[in-house]
Amino acid sequence: MYHRHSFAMAAFAVLAVAPATQAAPADLAPVLVDEAGRQAMRDARQNPLFAAELARAMATVEAVRQAGIQVPVPKDPGGGYTHEQHKRNFRALYEAGALYAITGDKAYVDFSRDMLLAYAEIYPGLGSHPAGRGEIPGRLFWQTLNDSNWLFYAVQGYDAVRQAMAEKDRKTIEDKVFRPMARFLSEGSPRNFNLIHNHATWAVAAVGMTGYVLRDTDLVEKALLGLDKSGSAGFLKQVDQLFSPDGYYEEGPYYQRYALLPFIGFARAIEQNEPQRGIFARRDGVLLKAVRTSVNLTYGGLFFPLNDAMKDKGLATEELYQAVAIAYARSGDTGFLSVAQMQGKAVLTPDGAALSAAVAAGKATPFNFTSQNLGDGPDGTHGSLAILRAGTGPKQQVLVAKNTAQGMGHGHFDKLSWIFYDNGGEVVSDYGAARFLNIETKAGGIYLPENKSWAKQTVAHNTLVVNETSHFNADLRRAQPVAPTPLFFHADDQMRIVSARMEGAYDGVGFTRTLALLGHADLDQPVVIDLMKVRSDKPARLDLPLHYQGHIMDVGFPLASNNEVRPVLGKASGYQHIWVDATGTPDAGNATLTWLLGNRFYTYRFLPQAGATAILAESGANDPQFNLRREPMLIQRLDGARQASFVGVLEPHGEYNGAAEYTLRGRSRVAGLSHVAGPTGDVITLTLHTGARLRLAVSDNPAADARHAVTVEGTPVRWQGPFARFDVKP
Repeated sequence: MYHRHSFAMAAFAVLAVAPATQAAPADLAPVLVDEAGRQAMRDARQNPLFAAELARAMATVEAVRQAGIQVPVPKDPGGGYTHEQHKRNFRALYEAGALYAITGDKAYVDFSRDMLLAYAEIYPGLGSHPAGRGEIPGRLFWQTLNDSNWLFYAVQGYDAVRQAMAEKDRKTIEDKVFRPMARFLSEGSPRNFNLIHNHATWAVAAVGMTGYVLRDTDLVEKALLGLDKSGSAGFLKQVDQLFSPDGYYEEGPYYQRYALLPFIGFARAIEQNEPQRGIFARRDGVLLKAVRTSVNLTYGGLFFPLNDAMKDKGLATEELYQAVAIAYARSGDTGFLSVAQMQGKAVLTPDGAALSAAVAAGKATPFNFTSQNLGDGPDGTHGSLAILRAGTGPKQQVLVAKNTAQGMGHGHFDKLSWIFYDNGGEVVSDYGAARFLNIETKAGGIYLPENKSWAKQTVAHNTLVVNETSHFNADLRRAQPVAPTPLFFHADDQMRIVSARMEGAYDGVGFTRTLALLGHADLDQPVVIDLMKVRSDKPARLDLPLHYQGHIMDVGFPLASNNEVRPVLGKASGYQHIWVDATGTPDAGNATLTWLLGNRFYTYRFLPQAGATAILAESGANDPQFNLRREPMLIQRLDGARQASFVGVLEPHGEYNGAAEYTLRGRSRVAGLSHVAGPTGDVITLTLHTGARLRLAVSDNPAADARHAVTVEGTPVRWQGPFARFDVKP
């Protein structure tokens, strides 16, 4: 371990040190932030957001200095001491560079120099990390991804202080740290570098930035165009392949957040050094669209937990701090300023300076959280992610329909699944990932075995399971090329509805799902209507899980409870992780489940088909290391079916106030649910407690000019197009 205590840093406590004015040689001047940008940062010190971040960064770097520069020989996996220390170091290097650009205090140069010289002593002798994982272990960290993170941040800090260092120190640092790291991440890791994947995005961004700082055009071209410079890989190819035209990232919101920083950060470096490339205009401005889309992929500031996702990640993350600032500076969209206010932070960059000044000037307007159907895939035709929003504010309702492509290795096998948010929380839930990030006792923070055996499996999601096997038999190679077919999407104040069809998840099985979010004057809140239609070439067991958050208040049908022995539902495909609490055989009159979440009740009412059973269950079986969360679910099961129509309605209602000791409308306001299937469509009717009826008609043919008729209670219900709503007065 390397320690150095060779400088005093009293000036770190001073916010207004005069900036260095000595001109640097042209080949040493910073290339990632120009002089105008540095001046903008100095001018922003009086703005509250910027000033707060400046003080925080000063305190952070000072704490690292006080602890003594520590550059340990790597040995630990994620969460361990050496892993976390090298993370602290690259953050300190990055922040010291920004602080020097703002204050001109030479102490930051000395700090950066000494730390980088310490790395120069150990890095040339490092081989593969002793706890390395995967085919390409890192050197400083156990995977190359983290090495890319280190270089991405550290080289930005170095760019700011490089001109103020002695030539011999620069040469040592560049020859023994930055150049060999860039070679390791590029030529030394060709398979990773040429991937179209977030790991490669971090690698090419780090190497490309290093190329700009070191004036090495070869590194820059390899980063932009791939190792052979043909354009078949590299950053530009990733921009073209990993985002849809709507700015949706193929791996899902969690990894969109993570990849956004290298995408948007490297794009800014490209713009600064090669504006003729028009990087922010590429593909109709897809990178700025991706920032706006990322913000819209949230509820209560947290990302929709689709695919491999940690449920505590949201807008208050480093990636979004940077992305929101860059997007605001280029778009002038004042909605981004309200996001920054929510985040409570402005980064120490010229873009952060512009954002903080605009916030201080009172220019913020509400961000436009909208209903959207985001196309997936490079051309936007490989499925879609539908977001249906009702109401405004932090307790609005959001229905998310996951009709997307697989999402590569981080994708889950859950075609046509859904999530529902209401009253500030996740009500119908997605498990996300089985992982405890950077907790050493949980395998160092990597994805746990249960991520594959439970979280990725279809039964862990709110969608159809056939014969207790997952979609595509949980085979990524089969799943990746196949996506659902979006049928229609509509969102206005009266109708919010989406439909998609899935073929190929199972041999000989196709299924269509229509989800609608509909309000009515006689209901407390809008309700979710769910219609899942299934056809199978052979008789099959059909399971439809509903994963929910909350505590059961009432079950409408009789149950056989497992009071003494808690059986496990199955043996594989996630079923081995399900405890069976009770089973029942509901009918159309009593098929309800009511639970309480927060201060609101939720009743799920469904129409059991002939021979169907209902299973009340919980995750957590066969989990000896306690890696899974215990979460409840309802599974509708139908055996020996060739076709089926699963119909359900989820109703938020009432209020519970434990402090004031009162309960309002704890029982459902929906009195009945019925479904009639016709030759070309379906009609679902909700009978409300007032006697009013809310009727939703959905066609099998989504063509706008197609006409349909279904007879309900002796009267034809006629409509044109993919859907229609009919309100019937009592």
